[in-house]
Amino acid sequence: MIQTYSHSPPLPLSPSPTFTQIAMNAHSYNSASVELGSVLVVGGGTMGRGIAALCALSGCSTRIYEADESARQLVRSAIESSWRRGMEKGKLAPDSAAQAAQRLEVVDHLEVPADCEFVLEAVPEQLELKQRLFAEIDRGAPAAAILASNTSSLSIASIARSTGRPDRVIGIHFFNPVAVMPLETESRATAFVAALGKQAVRVRDSPGFATSRLGLALGLEAMRMVEEGVASAADIDRAMELGYGHRMGPLKTSDLVGLDVRLAIAETLARELDPVRFRPPEQLKRMVAAGRTGKKSGRGFYRWEGETPVAAPEETAEEKT
Repeated sequence: MIQTYSHSPPLPLSPSPTFTQIAMNAHSYNSASVELGSVLVVGGGTMGRGIAALCALSGCSTRIYEADESARQLVRSAIESSWRRGMEKGKLAPDSAAQAAQRLEVVDHLEVPADCEFVLEAVPEQLELKQRLFAEIDRGAPAAAILASNTSSLSIASIARSTGRPDRVIGIHFFNPVAVMPLETESRATAFVAALGKQAVRVRDSPGFATSRLGLALGLEAMRMVEEGVASAADIDRAMELGYGHRMGPLKTSDLVGLDVRLAIAETLARELDPVRFRPPEQLKRMVAAGRTGKKSGRGFYRWEGETPVAAPEETAEEKT
């Protein structure tokens, strides 16, 4: 049950230095009967679709908006396709998927409905873009609505300053990080996270937060090892999976996240934290420039055949120039 504070006392207008993080699994959701409010997801990419699918499955009346019209046309089919895969694997009941489909609406315009309790942003990792978007959302959102960013590396405080309600701006990053502000905003966001069947981890508002910072450091070093010829991508991943019990190796994970996303985060952390530790490897830059962005393009450190990664051949001399 989401707590609603329609008559709450005024809150201070400065974000707290804490940040909350949750891990997201595409087929993990709260199947219990929970009364949830209305949610608007802004951004119809991989993460936005996953968040909208999770919210709808967990009982939220869910709207999702994607600015690109051609991409918007694919949002519902992509979400329903993920639900079908869940049913085929026995992880999702057909009735649950059917009910979630009734709760899901893809909208053509960015309008925040009067009953909206949470706006969840999932657009590219560009501070100026997020600031413009939050300023626009802030103008039309109900006063009590929580505005959440799915950023994996950018400062929540910097995003919040573009609104007139920084006390109600929070980071809720699915499988990377999720921010917090004053106690009421934090408690409502934590209750929302729990209602989605997730666990929250609190982290300070620091560049990269927790999993993005650690995951990127591991991923960049794995890329350098491939670049230096230490081992193949598949062998590096296998070593981490077998030796350290990782569910998925760092290069396969990078392909899933998107190598363009990894590059953007690396550039942010190199600028904000340490230009040496987080310097993007040249191979990563070349691959992104060539359109090899991972699973979504069909080629990254692996060749992707649908959901299946296949070990890809090493870069040729021509590709390295």
